[in-house]
Amino acid sequence: MKYSIRLMREEDIPQVLQIDREAFPTQWPHPTHASFKNELNNRLARYMVAYKQRKDSLETTNQPTSESFWQRLPLVKLFAPVKNTSSYPAASAGQDYILGYSGFWIMLEEAHLTTIAVRETYHRQGIGELLLISVIDSAAQLGARIITLEVRLSNRTAQYLYEKYHFRPAGIRRRYYSDNSEDALVMTTETITSDSFQSHFQQLREAHYQKWGETFVYAHLNRS
Repeated sequence: MKYSIRLMREEDIPQVLQIDREAFPTQWPHPTHASFKNELNNRLARYMVAYKQRKDSLETTNQPTSESFWQRLPLVKLFAPVKNTSSYPAASAGQDYILGYSGFWIMLEEAHLTTIAVRETYHRQGIGELLLISVIDSAAQLGARIITLEVRLSNRTAQYLYEKYHFRPAGIRRRYYSDNSEDALVMTTETITSDSFQSHFQQLREAHYQKWGETFVYAHLNRS
């Protein structure tokens, strides 16, 4: 499957809200159209989407009637369990079909990754990892030296992905998550523009390409 990365647009928000509630069903309060619109206008924030161009109006966000081999396996999910989201709007005919999104804030020389989420039916296709690659690229272009994030202590699958990209534990935020008072693990990178980080990063980028085939990432993910 070929897919692309670009900056999020206001027209993407209905689909992004759908993905957000699917990926984080216990989060409270949920983001709204207005809150995402504010983020898109925030000079400190960057939001990106993974998408594919729609060829018709038949694709929906409901579970397909014929599941793939991978979807039938009891695989551990990278993100939170999924709830039924059929009541939320799908993309209209001709509109890009959003597969996942990511967001981060940048303040001085630190970028803070706030979220990565992928549609449940598109898990385990390299989309979340490509979004992370795009965050690292974009943060470096904006002059960030390090990237930080919080992740649930119980979410070892997500932690494995971050560790793969040289995020390391940096502390604990007690009772960070409001839904169940779970602690958060704080993770941070070394200097992302250093030779050692970039050498490792480029190897991982190439490995992603070799595994998942050609995808397109916009060269300029930063607003002018």
